[in-house]
Amino acid sequence: MSTAVHIPETICVSLIGMAGAGKSTLAPLLAHALGWPHMDTDQLVEAYMGGSLQEIYDAAGSEDFLALEERTVASVAASRMVLSTGGSVAYSPRAMARLRLLGPVIWLRISLPTFLARVGKADNRGFVRRAGLDLAGIYAERQPLYAQAADFVVDTDLNSPEECVRIVMDWLAAHYS
Repeated sequence: MSTAVHIPETICVSLIGMAGAGKSTLAPLLAHALGWPHMDTDQLVEAYMGGSLQEIYDAAGSEDFLALEERTVASVAASRMVLSTGGSVAYSPRAMARLRLLGPVIWLRISLPTFLARVGKADNRGFVRRAGLDLAGIYAERQPLYAQAADFVVDTDLNSPEECVRIVMDWLAAHYS
C-alpha cells in the first residue's frame, strides 16, 4: 500500500472524531496495513458494563457515561495497536492525554452535512448529547476539542476508506520511518 512504516514498539495510533467519521471502518483497515491488532474503546465499555452503548448510556445518563468512558480510555495500556474511540472521548482531557501519551492521535474529520447524513437522529448509538445542544451544536462544540488533541487530520468524507488509510500510512512513514 505505502512505504514500509517502522513505528516504535511502544506506541499506539488512536483515531478520534465524530460519530459517522469512519473510526470503526478505518481502524481495522489501518491495523491490517500496519500488521497490528485493533481495539475499539466503545467495545471495552460494552464488555465491562455488559450491555450496548445505548443501554449503558440510558441507564447511566450523560455525566456518568462520560466518567465511565474516561476511566476506560485513561486506563488503556497497550502498544503496537490501533485504537478507535467513542466520539465523546474528546470531552475528557484525562482520556485525551492518555491517548497522546500512547502515540499519535489521528482526527478523522467530516463535514457537518456528512455527519448529519450519516448519523441521522443519532438514536441507538450511545451518542452523548450535551444539554441544550442539537446535533449541529454538538458537532460545533467538539470540533475544537478534536483539533486540539490531533497530531494529524484526515477528511474522511473527501476520501475513500482505502485512500484514508494510505494518507495515514504516508504520514506515519514520514514521521516514524
